[in-house]
Amino acid sequence: MSSPFDLTGRCAVVTGAGRGLGQGVALGLAQAGADLVLLGLPGSQTETQQILKELGRDVQVLDLDVADLDAVEKVASQVTAERQVDILVNNAGIIDREDSVDVTPEAWGRVLDINLSGLFFLCQQIGRPMVERGSGKIVSIASLLAFQGGLRVVSYAASKHGVAGITKALANEWGPHGVQVNAIAPGYMATDNTTALREDADRSRSILERIPAGRWGTPDDVAGSAVFLSSSAADYVNGHVLVVDGGWMAR
Repeated sequence: MSSPFDLTGRCAVVTGAGRGLGQGVALGLAQAGADLVLLGLPGSQTETQQILKELGRDVQVLDLDVADLDAVEKVASQVTAERQVDILVNNAGIIDREDSVDVTPEAWGRVLDINLSGLFFLCQQIGRPMVERGSGKIVSIASLLAFQGGLRVVSYAASKHGVAGITKALANEWGPHGVQVNAIAPGYMATDNTTALREDADRSRSILERIPAGRWGTPDDVAGSAVFLSSSAADYVNGHVLVVDGGWMAR
């Protein structure tokens, strides 16, 4: 009997897979057997591409700024015309740290364009053939700030609350057509996004004191959850935001 977590023969599209959580998720999917299409900024995903090739996976890299909605439509159309996409992982995102009284319309718009608008329209473009075919998995990377407000990250919190809302809305619409739409809410991860927090000794200590696991998370901690939600093991999981936080939200 084959494993319900086996992704052999499936094609996964992952955005922002050049480093951090995106790279970890791409590697996890590849190790489970999936072939990959990586979408990201020019030159950002060379290392990930090489690692995936060494694993024996078929991997395609396409340049895409997910804030450019015309480019999203063009690239998504190219991908879906060339192959059947079974899995979409929306990982690309940015964070802007500043006092809310100082946030400019330009800074606000950039975060929302990448984290929310680009994500939705990529779901729309890649998800349409899934709905028509009657099968597919969409996994978006949300955040604990899909539930909380955070400090000095108002645009990021707004965008991640939006990701949770999109996840639930699409699950309602597309679930009857065999497409499961879920999200992962990582806790405090040792990635570029948290460099400032980890370098602040007082803030880092206060964060770790609240995490029952007693450590920062890693991309590997998120990869397993992404494999689960992308696999047939999660066929009856829909509209869920899975917290992967070492126990932070339980405190």
